[in-house]
Amino acid sequence: MLNRKKRKNYLDSKEQHEQYEKARKRIKQKKRLYYHFVLFLIGSVFLIALNIFFKVGEQFGEWFKYVVAFWFFVWVLHFVNVFITNRFFGKDWERIETEKLLKKYNVNVEKLEKNLIKKGIITPDDQLPSSEKKSLNL
Repeated sequence: MLNRKKRKNYLDSKEQHEQYEKARKRIKQKKRLYYHFVLFLIGSVFLIALNIFFKVGEQFGEWFKYVVAFWFFVWVLHFVNVFITNRFFGKDWERIETEKLLKKYNVNVEKLEKNLIKKGIITPDDQLPSSEKKSLNL
């Protein structure tokens, strides 16, 4: 009775730790995005000041617009990665897709075995025991 409680507490703490790590990683991603945005704003002001007040690159016209536009595009890609792509194609998505493919693979292996038994190519004794299938992830 006591062991079950300990095991449950261990599992709960393990799940809590995993949730904590996911949250910490997510916060780190958002923090980097916000730093990138602040750096973008400061850098854009700096580039505009270089062009207007110090006449840097004057022979190229208003070059800073292209640099700021490119930097903004990179920041938008970063934003999409953090808030859209990562949410849908993260570790959880990979795990779920892997499980789906393994289930599909197991169903196909079972169908193949039944078909081979039906045709008489193998006998039921030739099949792998279920414990071996599990250890081989079949």
